Amino acid sequence: MASENPLLTTSTPPFGIPDYAAIRAEHYLPAFDQAFDEHLAEIAAITRVPSAATFENTMIPLEKSGKLLGDVARAFFTVAGADSTDEIQELEQVLAPRLSAHQDAIQLDSDLYARIKHVYDELDALDLDPEQRYLVERHYFEMTRAGAGLDDAQKAELTAINQRISTLMAAFEKNLLNDTNDHAVVFDAAEELSGLSAGELSAAAQAATDRGLDGKWIVTLTLFTGHPYLSSLTDRESRRRILEASRSRGRRGNEHDNAMTLRELVRLRARRAALLGFASHAAYTTADETARSAEAVESRLRKLAPAAARNARREQAALQRIIDDGDAPFTLEAHDWAFYTEKLRQAEYDIDTAALRPWFEAERVLQDGVFRAATDLYGITFEERPDIRGYHPDVRAFEVRNADRSVLGVYLLDLYTRDTKRGGAWMNSLVEQSRLRGTQPVVVNNLNVSKPATGTPTLLTLDEVTTLFHEFGHALHGLFATVSYPHFAGTNVCRDFVEFPSQVNEMWIYWPEILASYARHIDTDEPLPGDLVERLRASGTFNEGFSTSEYLAAAWIDQAWHVLSPTEAAEEMDIDEFEARALADIGLDNPVVPPRYSSPYFAHIFAGGYSAGYYSYIWSEVLDADTVEWFRENGGLTRANGDRFREKLLGVGGSKDPLEAYRDFRGRDADIRPLLERRGLTD
Repeated sequence: MASENPLLTTSTPPFGIPDYAAIRAEHYLPAFDQAFDEHLAEIAAITRVPSAATFENTMIPLEKSGKLLGDVARAFFTVAGADSTDEIQELEQVLAPRLSAHQDAIQLDSDLYARIKHVYDELDALDLDPEQRYLVERHYFEMTRAGAGLDDAQKAELTAINQRISTLMAAFEKNLLNDTNDHAVVFDAAEELSGLSAGELSAAAQAATDRGLDGKWIVTLTLFTGHPYLSSLTDRESRRRILEASRSRGRRGNEHDNAMTLRELVRLRARRAALLGFASHAAYTTADETARSAEAVESRLRKLAPAAARNARREQAALQRIIDDGDAPFTLEAHDWAFYTEKLRQAEYDIDTAALRPWFEAERVLQDGVFRAATDLYGITFEERPDIRGYHPDVRAFEVRNADRSVLGVYLLDLYTRDTKRGGAWMNSLVEQSRLRGTQPVVVNNLNVSKPATGTPTLLTLDEVTTLFHEFGHALHGLFATVSYPHFAGTNVCRDFVEFPSQVNEMWIYWPEILASYARHIDTDEPLPGDLVERLRASGTFNEGFSTSEYLAAAWIDQAWHVLSPTEAAEEMDIDEFEARALADIGLDNPVVPPRYSSPYFAHIFAGGYSAGYYSYIWSEVLDADTVEWFRENGGLTRANGDRFREKLLGVGGSKDPLEAYRDFRGRDADIRPLLERRGLTD
């Protein structure tokens, strides 16, 4: 009964946070059923209005509609990503095509489209503020692009394609989660993991115990191709086993094989694009991004790749010289890169990144680093709320207040990895801010840090510190966006703009007063030595050839799949051969530098929202690098700078064209030069 379903009653926890203490898996499907019906009834009420369409009788009720569905969906998909049991996975498989069909029922509604088009055609005669005007423009553009103008037969085909795509994406993620768990590497002796810290060994032992393998050690896999442990493990065979396991995911010919799934996805996306009047899925996707065209993306990637590949080959030669000078020379392979890179870093800069971990205790990084930077910059403060229960015992809640002590929203942090959590790191909204609905934001950050045994401190790698600052940048975007209409809430912006705020937030990692605050030794409380900090800064472009090449290789694989026409996509192809041809085409076919993701475990593009959009990280980085330069030119970590960045960019959410918002902030378009310098690509 609805009265007994916590998803269909007023939330007991504050801020509209779902009552996860009461929610059970069997509550979700009935809640979705009611939410679907309620949303359709709300849309039907709009289209039955006999008078001509106006902003007030069409756009306002449209923005008010679907609240229950949004609430239920955010509650469910938060759990589906971070604590996905078998039952939740089965529900996701059931819901995927139904959600797609429901979305199409709204987006392809001819009567609703006609009313929105009427308001759109009358825009110049209406007295609307900029956000209202942009709302009409966006809804009209999005429905047009989605196919609202197609005939009934075309809409039927489109709906079937969309449902199948959503089903395949859910299947891809399920396969990847299960195969990643199955590929976790078991070690029989601690000696095989020589080079790991006590905390890392503790985490590996705990992972084995959790699977009933007492006395053994398990290394679970990250989402990306490499693994943080590859830089520390002295046993070459252990390194090889971990990287081989990582690269084998989704391609073993078993029930978790993703080859057939991704090939069908590519075919269906190409067919859908053609049906909607686009040459390819990449053309369809970029039409609604700041890039505007697949050709612009290809041009940017082709310009960056040659210098990145040259830098990677120079780095490879330097690593090979270290090996050749050793007692038993061998040819450098992909699983050796991270280990010998650390040796080279020590030789050139006297930096051992593994030895930095005692300075990066997780709680101190969070409180005195991530939160401190936000307080100094924006005046916001954080108070832990242990009374707010998340979807898992590891989830922590913090109430966020503005400088005037008014409540801004809630930040949830889910730090640790587990078998029920998908790989990678991300931010999502649990409650979206809207003046129209009177809601305040609740945002979630998920990471996958290995959890040590009870009583052992959590010590982060430098990469994990970077990830925490990065994801918190997304959280700030979600918290600060202050809009009237839900359509523009939080991070609802162009995909190739959404990474910009998160990348900017990484700049505070090395900012002197922030670094001095959080980077203190776990045992002695000594700050990170000043000369070491200078060496870290001096090594800013170290290994950038590898980093840029592995990223660009993945971005290019994404584009290669999604620029295919329906005819090309229909051809039978071997995935490894396809990737090899694509990488050779752009000059990134170096076997020692594998792509950051290979297709069978490329969740961003085959299970997430980055299809034909993985380029967005480096596209956004142009804005990011230019913004970092602005902060430095204007005094850095000051409230005045933070307030401007918040007002002009983070605070507008999706209520303004993102490049226009950037020009409002910077006074001009972004300059690519700072990015080229940062990445070591100036030649």
